[in-house]
Amino acid sequence: MKRLFFASVLLLAACGTGEAASGAEVPVVIGYQSKTINTVTAGTLLKDKGFFEQRLTELGKKTGRTYKVTWQDYDTGAPITAQMIAGKIDIGSMGDYPLLINGSRTQKQGDQGTRMVAVTGYNARGGLNSVVVPPSSSARTLADLAGQKVSASVGSAGHGTLVRALGDTEVTIENQQPSVGASALQSGNVAALAQFVAWPGQLVFAGQAKLLYDGAALNLPTLHGTVVRNPFAQQQPEVLREFLRAQLDATKFLHAKPLEAAEVVSKATSLPVEVVYLYNGPNGIATFDLSLKSVLRKALKEDVPFLKSIGNIDELDVDKFIDDKPLKDVVESTDDLTNPATLGGDPKVASEAWFEGGAPEAVASPTALLKLVNASGKKLRVGYVPDAETGTRWFADHAFWVQSGAELLPFTTEAAASKRGQVLTFQQALSSAGK
Repeated sequence: MKRLFFASVLLLAACGTGEAASGAEVPVVIGYQSKTINTVTAGTLLKDKGFFEQRLTELGKKTGRTYKVTWQDYDTGAPITAQMIAGKIDIGSMGDYPLLINGSRTQKQGDQGTRMVAVTGYNARGGLNSVVVPPSSSARTLADLAGQKVSASVGSAGHGTLVRALGDTEVTIENQQPSVGASALQSGNVAALAQFVAWPGQLVFAGQAKLLYDGAALNLPTLHGTVVRNPFAQQQPEVLREFLRAQLDATKFLHAKPLEAAEVVSKATSLPVEVVYLYNGPNGIATFDLSLKSVLRKALKEDVPFLKSIGNIDELDVDKFIDDKPLKDVVESTDDLTNPATLGGDPKVASEAWFEGGAPEAVASPTALLKLVNASGKKLRVGYVPDAETGTRWFADHAFWVQSGAELLPFTTEAAASKRGQVLTFQQALSSAGK
């Protein structure tokens, strides 16, 4: 036992988490998920813009040290947690369920464990996670999947949404990485795919899936956040503060230049820019804010009993796991849930049209978008409209539409639309808007 402990100490020292003398090089290892675009301000966008390295260069002028940043990319949060437990990743970002699993697994290490120090982005209703099925699927609700195989990354936020939303409906969950699950869906090996951003949107945009369940229907907040190994935070507090300042730099950049930010992420990940912009653009599905808001803390606490019930964690003191002291040195936290990246107008109906050869332009409502498409004579590259009930921003041509008086209402799922009236396709909605 003593030899094991000694080995772990050596490992921590080898990772550069001990005190560094003046002039010494301090290694900093960042674990991120490039295609989990709700974490881009602590990952893909932050890495591409170099905000962290720039701040460390300035810090080095004060400390006399140099800092070597290494970025490690993963598909999900689970391997980041494993590497943090092993002392090989200092700072990571992941979704709410993986964050709680991270905290639960490292709490046995005491002060050698991890702490959640910031949020990257969130959706107050849960719209970051979804379930999709093949376009030809006859399924209209999750109950229609009873007895069938559903792909999910066990322990991920997408998996949690699926289990909660299923209720008494029993399915066979295939534990697969997102890319494997997407292939399984297309090959017919599974009936549905439950995943986190940006997989559902990517598959729907490509015409390879349709949305069966919008996570926002649960009306339970979902979020992604930043986690740090406590020994690193204690021994390199100034580096952690500069990381959080850099994350704030990336957040402000995303708010000020949402299309450019989407293009940066698209180029780095090969995700279609239209998909990135769906989630990270103005009025996007994700709201980017570092604040550890009370509603998000509450949601994390309420997730613990659920994760225990499905065997994903043992115990976790969320109040002890969350440490907002480093963040308070960087930014004033707020409980405001307003998305700083807004289109203007009424956020419940504000929409956006993006025509070929132009830039996205705001329109007052989904009906106004339809009329604009009819009148413009231009080819619509993509349109974005908010679901009439959940507010989830979605692709106009993949939404399900219902006529309601003079207005045409979009819904993310056919089941939701059918409750409000006769369901129309996008083309039928365009035709109705032209009358």
